[in-house]
Amino acid sequence: MTTLNIQVFGQGQAVVLVHGWGMHTGVWLGFAQQLAADYQVICVDLPGHGSSDKLVSYSLDSMSQALLAAIPVEKFIVLGWSLGATLAIAMAERSPQRVDALFILAGNPCFVQTADWPGVLPDILDAFIEQLAVNAQVTQQRFLALQVYGQTNCRQLLQTLKQQLQLAQSPDIEALTAGLQILKQSDLRSALMHINCPVIVILGAEDKLIPQATLQALQQIMPQIKLHSIENAGHVPFLTHNEQLLALLRAAL
Repeated sequence: MTTLNIQVFGQGQAVVLVHGWGMHTGVWLGFAQQLAADYQVICVDLPGHGSSDKLVSYSLDSMSQALLAAIPVEKFIVLGWSLGATLAIAMAERSPQRVDALFILAGNPCFVQTADWPGVLPDILDAFIEQLAVNAQVTQQRFLALQVYGQTNCRQLLQTLKQQLQLAQSPDIEALTAGLQILKQSDLRSALMHINCPVIVILGAEDKLIPQATLQALQQIMPQIKLHSIENAGHVPFLTHNEQLLALLRAAL
């Protein structure tokens, strides 16, 4: 049985935080402690990341099922960031009776740009997949740099993310590869449209990975969805604009 590393802060209604590609629960620490003033916050390392066990085979289904099995409460709110948002959508689709609300933070149900949907250019992800096979550490650092690109304090943010990355062992290379493949191949727009719980999307207005046009595209397919954009924020608003993000979460909850 796969065992996933979990950290729990606070008491009350459970909020599960699912981190992004190549990271671990440490990236949430300050934000999770602040949120824990009002909620029970459950941070979980993705399979093959941080202190979590590896999976025999990685896929969107196997990773989301492992997360669902590891969460120690029956019902919860889930907040997924970046790749974690893709996994959170899958979790809400697969186990609707357990998920009370879905927060998509700096995420996109269809991460790669298509003819009818805004997203990352396929060539960008292909380049990361190729680089990963050559040098995983350099690829992770380049991905981190893309997340903070354009922010006024990008060098400080990048250093913070690098330091957090080093607090845990390097992720499983197969998990890293699978994560990029999941982002490249997954189209969860239909799944998202059939989720019955409240869905709240929060993007950074200056995010270089998730275009602002995603908000308008989501509004068209889901008129009931709640959409928010944090001014001047990039891909890591829980680090750069934590007070605004906390206010949005508390208001929605």
